[in-house]
Amino acid sequence: QAFFCLLLCIPWGSSCPPSCQCTERAGAKAVLCSSRHLEEIPKDIPRDAVFLKLDANSITRIPGNAFRHLSHLEEIDLSRNAIEKIDRAAFKGVAAGLRTLDLSGNRIRSIPKEALLALNAKLRLANNPWHCECALQEVLWEARLDPDSVRDITCHTAPRDEYVGKPLLQVLDAGVNFCSVRQRTTDVAMFVTMFGWFAMVIAYVVCYVRHNREDSCRHRGSPRPLPSAPAHAE
Repeated sequence: QAFFCLLLCIPWGSSCPPSCQCTERAGAKAVLCSSRHLEEIPKDIPRDAVFLKLDANSITRIPGNAFRHLSHLEEIDLSRNAIEKIDRAAFKGVAAGLRTLDLSGNRIRSIPKEALLALNAKLRLANNPWHCECALQEVLWEARLDPDSVRDITCHTAPRDEYVGKPLLQVLDAGVNFCSVRQRTTDVAMFVTMFGWFAMVIAYVVCYVRHNREDSCRHRGSPRPLPSAPAHAE
């Protein structure tokens, strides 16, 4: 009987990443990789994992399709790492069933909105050195953020110094719209480009008219040839 139990345990134990502990929580598979000095997301996480804890490691990047084969995941804890970059397709494959995603306490300055807006999960984004911009504003407005951590999303950098150090929610409540600032910048750039093309066209037309006028004056000023004398008949 003990040998039979051992055989049942082998598939689960062998598929567990060597630096992690795999167990069950409320009848669901849990992979615990907290504080294991990991620098990247393990490749051999069991496919039936429901809970994944990768907190307190040294992970710096979440590449595209990092969790694609983990369709049963409901919770991912990536807090207290050194994450700086998140790919647009980082959470592709787990968007439907994911309930909680914790990215707090990292080094994230900006994040592609496509990576988060496709999720239905409750997000924790606090305590990161955020650069307040349109993409972050859209995430705040459209994503499901954990209400307990929203006020800890602070502007580490911003287009204007007066916003630095303030919670993003407070800045937006004051009427600031980073997306409209970007739109105005785009409009100005388009206006400058169109004005440049228009000025080039005008300059070309002026040069063309002036050149034709000079040619006309040159032809008028040149002496006409004298008519030749008629030949006398002999």
